[in-house]
Amino acid sequence: MDLTSAAFWIALLKIIWVNILLSGDNAVVIALAARNLPAHQQKKAIFAGSGAAIVLRVVLTLFAVSLLQFPYLKLVGSLLLLWIGVQLLAGDDEGDDVKAGSSLMAAVRTILVADLVMSLDNVIAVAAAANSAPEQARTLLLILGLGLSIPLIIFGSTLLLKLMQNYPFIITLGAALLGFVAGEMAVTDLAIHDWFEAHMHGLDYAVSITCAVGVVAVGTALARRARRAGLDEAEDGAGS
Repeated sequence: MDLTSAAFWIALLKIIWVNILLSGDNAVVIALAARNLPAHQQKKAIFAGSGAAIVLRVVLTLFAVSLLQFPYLKLVGSLLLLWIGVQLLAGDDEGDDVKAGSSLMAAVRTILVADLVMSLDNVIAVAAAANSAPEQARTLLLILGLGLSIPLIIFGSTLLLKLMQNYPFIITLGAALLGFVAGEMAVTDLAIHDWFEAHMHGLDYAVSITCAVGVVAVGTALARRARRAGLDEAEDGAGS
């Protein structure tokens, strides 16, 4: 393994650049999942979620080719991502009494599941970037390149978290992004891709936008219903 070769360093730079481009959606998920935690737990969730996201992406990249040969995998992932987007938006209740321990684990669990789903597309680009290097250096390249992207995800998550506290509409945009990504994943699944191209060619963005709007609509409706239920309970409690 020649670590001084031009091919090695070019491939490493490619992987780092790909991760810069692809870290935005992961930062959104981490910030959304951690936003309702107490301040002292937000950093823990961000660091734990970011570290786990990188480990997941390394593992998935190593098995990317074989994983994505299975039909319906992206379809299942897109449905899961839609559910996560709705739940994150529906759970936006500033009056919730957050329990420290269980809530931290719930945030990390949400980050792990969402990143697992969202990384299925991302890992293909990373694997392609590493492919130009000598075969014996590829595993090291993946670990180095993805490891260097940890600060990018942590910084992005921290910045988004601060923005969400001041501008709550960003939460809605983040949930919409998850829906958009879910739509992108669904139409590229091997089980339906050929049919989609033959019958609905050029409608990729329409599907993604529809999923984004659907997540916001359903999530907002559930959040309003939860708030009304909470107000009703409060009124009943005050009346008794």
